[in-house]
Amino acid sequence: MKQFVQVPTSDIAWLCAALSDALAGKTLLMPLAQGTEPLSQAAVISDEVRAEAAVLIRTSGSTGEPKTVALSAAALLENARASLAELGGDGQWLVTLPLNLVSGLGQLVRSHISGTEPVFALNADANEIITRAAQLTHPRRYMSVVPVQLARLLDLAETDATALQTLQEFAAILVGGGPTSLQLRQRAYDLGVNIVRTYGSTETAGGCVYDGVEIGNSRVRIRNGEVQLAGANLALGYLTEDGRISVQDRFITDEKTGVRWYRTGDTGELLGGMLQITGRADRVFISGGVNVSLDSVETVLTKLYGDGSVAAVAVPDAYWGERLVVVHRNNDDTENSKLEESEVTAELVRELGRAATPARFISLETMPTLAGGKPDYQALTALAAARISG
Repeated sequence: MKQFVQVPTSDIAWLCAALSDALAGKTLLMPLAQGTEPLSQAAVISDEVRAEAAVLIRTSGSTGEPKTVALSAAALLENARASLAELGGDGQWLVTLPLNLVSGLGQLVRSHISGTEPVFALNADANEIITRAAQLTHPRRYMSVVPVQLARLLDLAETDATALQTLQEFAAILVGGGPTSLQLRQRAYDLGVNIVRTYGSTETAGGCVYDGVEIGNSRVRIRNGEVQLAGANLALGYLTEDGRISVQDRFITDEKTGVRWYRTGDTGELLGGMLQITGRADRVFISGGVNVSLDSVETVLTKLYGDGSVAAVAVPDAYWGERLVVVHRNNDDTENSKLEESEVTAELVRELGRAATPARFISLETMPTLAGGKPDYQALTALAAARISG
């Protein structure tokens, strides 16, 4: 029976060795973020899970309660090989994303396949990322970041010639974990920085759609407005409390074709064969009987406040049912901090209608985020509700 090992991500050498063993079918690995308690049901993980899974990863919980996803070695390797093939071949990775999440661990899998030593810039600001990039020695260099990291790197590159040259030397900078605004993409293009927008999740072993197009044998379809994904990179399912695998209602098998699909919970459309994500099916609130997408609200707000500076949540309202609350980061040194609430409200109403009128604006010094850099909507919603009721 496979040994089950839970490895703290602070011990990178141990983690890399354990991952190599997991990919070879020798162990079942679960990476643990600092301060995370080991999995309590470790002793009762079923033989089925030990036989089929290589890695267990807790999701970030950005769209609900965190789950523990079981991934096979075949799924992880399929995704990594497809990624490298799409990007142009083996290379060396500058790892900036958390190693307990598939976004960071996936870069270690790609490094394993390429036979290259990754360089780490974990919990690093833009200056430190640029400094660590100097340690890369391979002619093909890759990095994966979330949109707010890219925005800060581009901010630095616009005033620092060394930073600009460093970013231009990357064969590709993958950007995922959330929508990358047209404004941010245009900035990267103008600076000559090659970015690749990725879409995927822990359940797909990482990004499997690059710039709107599937990689490897991944497939995309839209059913009732929901994005669904298929391919050899799909997870086995979720770990249950009794140590078994459950597919819940997220993994379904097409009765006609026998193809297994993952229901992402995202809404989207295929335009000319290219996937465009429009939001989350569960990121909708109803105000006065009118449905309003919080993701659409954030698209408007991002144009005003900038990437990574704003979030939209909804709170209960006795009269309207629910009302919108806008939370933005207070940047005293930017023009965005001087935006009048009336200006923002007018733009939201113009774009989305009166139901998108904010009940309140909340200014914070720092935005609460999850480990992967996504907004912590649960914390933001609780904060907004407390402010409203207070």
